[in-house]
Amino acid sequence: MTVWEAAAAATALLVRNGPNDDWHEVTPGERIKIHTSSEQTGGAFAMVEAIAEPGNGVPMHVHHNEDEHFIVLEGTFQVAIGDKRLDLSPGETITVARGVPHAWCNASKEPVRVLAVFSPGGIDALFREVAAARDLTAVEAIAKRYGTEIVGPPLPATSYSLASPRIQV
Repeated sequence: MTVWEAAAAATALLVRNGPNDDWHEVTPGERIKIHTSSEQTGGAFAMVEAIAEPGNGVPMHVHHNEDEHFIVLEGTFQVAIGDKRLDLSPGETITVARGVPHAWCNASKEPVRVLAVFSPGGIDALFREVAAARDLTAVEAIAKRYGTEIVGPPLPATSYSLASPRIQV
């Protein structure tokens, strides 16, 4: 079911999240919260919020099953789509089609906050599993199960990622 088919089939989808809803730490300095799960939308989409501290980012990767739409809420979001590099500000959006290599990082000195909408849904379960993994090999295996493939290193401005996490004291 596409997002548009789901919207046409329902008059409204209200999801109430309480103040204690879980934030998942993907790597120290990067947290995610699943605002709307695939289960809640019948698999049409999932919406995830990410907060990344300065220097955090993700390696170049490809989603084979879903498109990813980013909405920047706070900070400067540096994204690479193939060979192109962009700095996005609050209010700006970008969509990455499935099959397109991309990476992102927070190259600024302030936290960055973004919403990511994945269509169709299903990948939100990946984030829960990755948050529990502490080994890059395990992360790559989890990603592969969800149709995501790590195809390159993080962006040069990335100091901390799944491949080189912050050391927790």
